[in-house]
Amino acid sequence: MPKRPGIFDPVLLALLALTVLMVPWFLYRGDERAHSWVVQTGLDVVNTYFAFRMAAHPEMTAAGRRFWRAVVIAFGACALGDGYQTALHFADPAMTTISTVQTVLVLTGMTIVVGAMLRHPLGGAGRQRLRLWFDATTVLTGVAVFLWYYVLAVDLSGRQAADRWGAAATTIVMLLITFGLLKLILSGTAPFTRSAGVTAGLGVVGTALAAPVTTGLLGDPGPGGTIIVQLVPCALVAIGLRLQQLRLGRLAAEARTTAGTRSSRLPYLAVIATQILLVHSLHEGRVDPRVWGVAIGAVVITALVLGRQVAALRDNERLLTELDGQAERFRALVQNTSDLTLVVDYGGNISYASPAAFRVLGLPDEQLVGTSLYDRTHPADHATVADLAQRLSAGPGTGINTQVRWAHADGTYRWLDVICTDLGHNPNVAGVVLNARDATEARALHDELQRQATHDALTGLANRVLLQRRLEAAHEPVSMLLLDLDGFKEINDRHGHHTGDLVLQEVARRLTGLLGTGELAARLGGDEFAVLLPGTGATAAGRLAERIVSAVAEPMPIGGGVLTVGASVGVAAGAPGDGDGLMRQADAAMYRRKRERKQRHARPVAQGAVQPAGT
Repeated sequence: MPKRPGIFDPVLLALLALTVLMVPWFLYRGDERAHSWVVQTGLDVVNTYFAFRMAAHPEMTAAGRRFWRAVVIAFGACALGDGYQTALHFADPAMTTISTVQTVLVLTGMTIVVGAMLRHPLGGAGRQRLRLWFDATTVLTGVAVFLWYYVLAVDLSGRQAADRWGAAATTIVMLLITFGLLKLILSGTAPFTRSAGVTAGLGVVGTALAAPVTTGLLGDPGPGGTIIVQLVPCALVAIGLRLQQLRLGRLAAEARTTAGTRSSRLPYLAVIATQILLVHSLHEGRVDPRVWGVAIGAVVITALVLGRQVAALRDNERLLTELDGQAERFRALVQNTSDLTLVVDYGGNISYASPAAFRVLGLPDEQLVGTSLYDRTHPADHATVADLAQRLSAGPGTGINTQVRWAHADGTYRWLDVICTDLGHNPNVAGVVLNARDATEARALHDELQRQATHDALTGLANRVLLQRRLEAAHEPVSMLLLDLDGFKEINDRHGHHTGDLVLQEVARRLTGLLGTGELAARLGGDEFAVLLPGTGATAAGRLAERIVSAVAEPMPIGGGVLTVGASVGVAAGAPGDGDGLMRQADAAMYRRKRERKQRHARPVAQGAVQPAGT
């Protein structure tokens, strides 16, 4: 089982041990006021050090640093005041009063903390802050009611006026600090974690309530018991600060977790505790100022809770109205959009389809739900879908674009632009959301433009651009054939360019019919053609050149007549990546063939026809 962070921290264990051991020590020793002030001063020094470390921590926010610097000053003032009181007790062990210097220093330090808490940013706005103030005031009212009831139960007649005023002022300041702590804890923007804040908050409340509540419930606890109920809350404050120091790295994560979820049960606990106290006070059968105070407090705290609930009810009504409007707007958008929205699980099964399914795929949305999207995907796009699944798993919540073909109800496949977002982590979706738009026409246009950019418009063969790309992409020895028609100019001059175009188209068909898989025929311009033969040696390329010459020389029935052209073919073979060199070699070989043909045939063929040229 993993250990919780900080639970075995030696400093934290020492503070817990001190808290436990001081109980039997002071119960046994009795009235040890001087030693209790020593412990109190030591706790103040420790708290000052903890607060200083947190104020200097690099991960603390600017607002958090301002808060903890104020806490450093506050505990420093308390250490000075309690240290002064300790010195007085050691000088006069019989001393029973608290010095004005100690009271002023402690109250000054605590007032600084109150100011820092009230100035710390709350976050949220409007009614959210209003609910926060309602909650904090409700809990503070409950604490004040208990303080009112039990402070009056303590017999202060034996105390001096300065002690009574000091005790009253300390109690008021502690209540303000309690209010500030509650405000920060409930707001979710506190510069401390909730566990540390609750622990320290119990200590602060205890300094104000522990002594009077103990006296009211149990009577006089004696000198030792009084010291214990005063010191234990102070030790809780130190424990809370140490917990915060140990968990400072988790502060930002906790703030993100609690953002927007600031509801708390503390106000309801305060209401219950106040009602129980009211019943307890009435059980004695007499109505005095203490009981009236509890009754008034119960009325006030009930009014605060009702006010909070009314505010929450109005917020809920407004929220429901907004949600209804948004839902209606969403339905209108979904029903009238041309884009198809699908939700599929990780197995490819469709769990939701928008009404646009009929426009895009020719099927009602209810017929798509429960079917497999993989079954509707073109087999050639399954690899694209597998790659998409890997990209989605690597980036949940991120929209990824792709283009796939899905089957239409008419049996054809439609190209769709799809934006895929994995929202499986969202329990309201629990799947992958696909937003698809019909891109069939755009894809056809794209394919046609791409084909036109790489193919000859007249013959449909590859052009020089595609030929060069295939040469650059070759990874094995290649051979190149360069072909020039003999007698083509005479046909153009005699029969016109339209007939010449028909001759070029027929030559292209004959070239294509002689090529195998992976071999490419291209028109370079005019009556010049090229053939790329990957993985073919010079000997095999020469044999193919002879077949091409023979095929081209076959008579062509065009325009009601028969025309004949010849071909001069140059052959070159070489290594991949040397496309320009191959083209030059093939071109030189082709012109050598032309010269050889002209030397053999000194007289042109009549009627514009050209006899086949040998290779």
